[in-house]
Order: sequence, then structure tokens, then C-alpha cells
Amino acid sequence: MATFHFELVSPEKLMFSGEVTQVDVPGEEGDFGVFAGHAPFVTTLRPGVLTVYGGEHAPTLAVVRGGFAEIGPNGLTVLAQEVVSVDEIQAETIEQAMQDVREDIADAKDFRTKDKASERLAQLQLLKEAVVR
Repeated sequence: MATFHFELVSPEKLMFSGEVTQVDVPGEEGDFGVFAGHAPFVTTLRPGVLTVYGGEHAPTLAVVRGGFAEIGPNGLTVLAQEVVSVDEIQAETIEQAMQDVREDIADAKDFRTKDKASERLAQLQLLKEAVVR
């Protein structure tokens, strides 16, 4: 299978750089898969699970929160606001954080606070789903 160059960049560091066969990206308008020879475009990301396929190895999963993806002649570059490797996440930690956020939602005094907490709960749910895979 043909390969292409992929880079995953967070504000802190270059998380991954190398040749891959496929990357599934959580785009704002919906998830999309990138293969070698993909048409060029730029899009925004929504919080979700990014899956990297690299030949015979098991797929690598990372949770991204916001950012941009650019597909060009040199491959795919994902600039994410936040990146967490699924391997670094523990289900118990996520469950406790979800419980804390549910309490924040119940205790919220205004819509803005409740909305932000609800958004955080949705992000934690994505993390949980990625870990349980």
C-alpha cells in the first residue's frame, strides 16, 4: 500500500512525523480518511479520535481537541490545540473526571458555565470511547 508523510503537531511539540498508509481525522464537517494521493484541502478539526495506520503495526490512536488539518503535496499535517495519546489515558481517571463535570453541570448557576461544562463532558466521553476500544 502506498504511503505518505504525516505530521501531528501540538503546541508543546511535534507528536509524530513519519510515513503512514492512512489517517482518519475528526473534521468539523465529519470524519474523513486520508490516503496517499488525496486531493489537497484545509479544514478545521472537532474534538475526536485521530487514528494513524502505518503498515503492519496496530493503529495508533490519539485524541485531539480542535485545530486544523492540511493536506498538500507533501502529505498531511495536523495542528491540534491539544493531543493526548490513548495509551496515556486510564479509564478510571476519565470516569472520575466525568463525575466531577456532571457535578459542575448540576451546580452551574448560569448558562455559560453549564455550556462549558457540558462541552468538557462531551470531550471526556470521546476520551472514554477511545480508551475502551
